[in-house]
Amino acid sequence: MMRSLWTAATGMKGQQTNMDVISNNIANVNTTGFKKYHVDFQDLLYQNMRAAGTNTGDDNNQVPTGVDLGHGVKVAATQRIYLQGAAQETGGQLDMMIQNDGFFQINLPDGTIAYTRDGSFKTDSTGRVVTADGYTLEPAITIPDDATSITISQDGRVSVTIQGQNEPDEIGQLEIARFINPAGLKAVGQNLYIESSASGEPMVSNPGEDGAGTIVQRYLEMSNVQLVEEMVNMIVCQRAYEINGKAITTSDEMLQTAVGLKR
Repeated sequence: MMRSLWTAATGMKGQQTNMDVISNNIANVNTTGFKKYHVDFQDLLYQNMRAAGTNTGDDNNQVPTGVDLGHGVKVAATQRIYLQGAAQETGGQLDMMIQNDGFFQINLPDGTIAYTRDGSFKTDSTGRVVTADGYTLEPAITIPDDATSITISQDGRVSVTIQGQNEPDEIGQLEIARFINPAGLKAVGQNLYIESSASGEPMVSNPGEDGAGTIVQRYLEMSNVQLVEEMVNMIVCQRAYEINGKAITTSDEMLQTAVGLKR
C-alpha cells in the first residue's frame, strides 16, 4: 500500500482539529476575557532509507545528504494566546478588567479556587460579590445594603459610600493571581481555569505589585479573537484539507495504474 495514502490522511485529521479550534475561537468572539487558541503541529517519525554521511566505497567518499521519508503530521498542542483583549466601557460599578498580567480568584462550591479574566461581577441576595454563576470572589467582599456607590482603585482597594456619609469606607482588598505558565492552566468552562501541574502554583499579590496587573473599574476585557485572522486561518485550513484529500486521490489513481499494468 502506498505510504502517501496514510501520510495525507494524517494531514486531513490535523486540519480537522485545526478547524475545530478555529470554530471555537470564532464562537467565543464576544466572550468576556476569552483567550484564543492556536494549534501547534509536529511532523511524525521519519523512515531513514539512507543515512547522511554513508560511505560510498569510493576513496572513502561520503554522501552529503541522506534519504528520509516522513510519515505525516500530528497535533502537538492547542495553546492559549494570552494577549490583552480590547477594553469595553460598561459603566457597571462591579465591572472590572485586569490591565496586563493576572487572574481574579473565584471560590467554587467544592472549595477549589478557580481563576478567570472575566470581571463582570454582580452581588447576590446577601451583598456578596459573585460571578454570573453565583461563585464568590476570593477574598470575599460584601457590599452593604445602604451603599450608594462603589469605588475600586487601580491597586484593588474596594470602597463604598454609605447613605448619609460624606467619606467612603474601605471594605475590602482585591488580590490577583499570576502563574509562571498560564498556558498550562486547565480550562473548565464558564470562563474559569484551574491550577495544573503544568501551570505551576499561583503567585498571589495585590494589583500592581510584584508584576501583577492593575484594576480598571467600569470596563470589561473583551475576547482577543480577531475575526479577520480567524477567517484567513479558516481559508488556509480548508485549502490544506483539500490538498491533502487531493494527495489521497492522486495516490489512489497511481495505485490503480500500477494494479492495471498486468492487463
